[in-house]
Amino acid sequence: MIDDAGAQLGIMPPQQALALARSKGLDLVEVAATAVPPVCRIMDFGKYQYQEQKRTREARKHQTVIAIKEIKFRPKVDEHDYLFKKKHIERFLEDGDKVKATIFFRGREMAHPEIGRRILERLLQELADSAIAENMPRQEGNTMHVILARKPGSGPKPPAAPRSAPRPAAPDARLAPTDAPSDAPPAPTDAPMDAPPAPPEGAEPAE
Repeated sequence: MIDDAGAQLGIMPPQQALALARSKGLDLVEVAATAVPPVCRIMDFGKYQYQEQKRTREARKHQTVIAIKEIKFRPKVDEHDYLFKKKHIERFLEDGDKVKATIFFRGREMAHPEIGRRILERLLQELADSAIAENMPRQEGNTMHVILARKPGSGPKPPAAPRSAPRPAAPDARLAPTDAPSDAPPAPTDAPMDAPPAPPEGAEPAE
């Protein structure tokens, strides 16, 4: 018998233990039924259940749930359908899930399992950089499958680096005077580009 403070009270009859628990307004709970004699404890059973549920919820928060997605192929799958389903497999692997790639055989297709095996082996070869096979392709009844998991360290692809902003074009060198000293002040921007026309021959210059 254990009281609510954790102290050992020794062996006592069930009625006496029950009366002791009621006197404290608590419950008598059997915690080790297979022990000889059985072990009981005085506690608040409602509080105990609440704490157990809280611990269970906290443990679930730290658990990583890995789902197994299934992608189905047929032995006569065309190239477009194959590539489409392979992209789905790559997306599932990037999300951290496992993928079960399954080949379904029908009728006479059962006589040529090597066709389905070639499809799965091609899939393993093309995904070798991002996935590992948990088992080799194996046949069970009218299906053949392989389970793929994300390769450690493969992870999702990093985002592409942003493009640098376009640099402003350099000014036209033809517009700058070639014989001007390097420390000369810049020419005014509102000056006319064309020189004034020369005065006619015989005309007196203006004062």
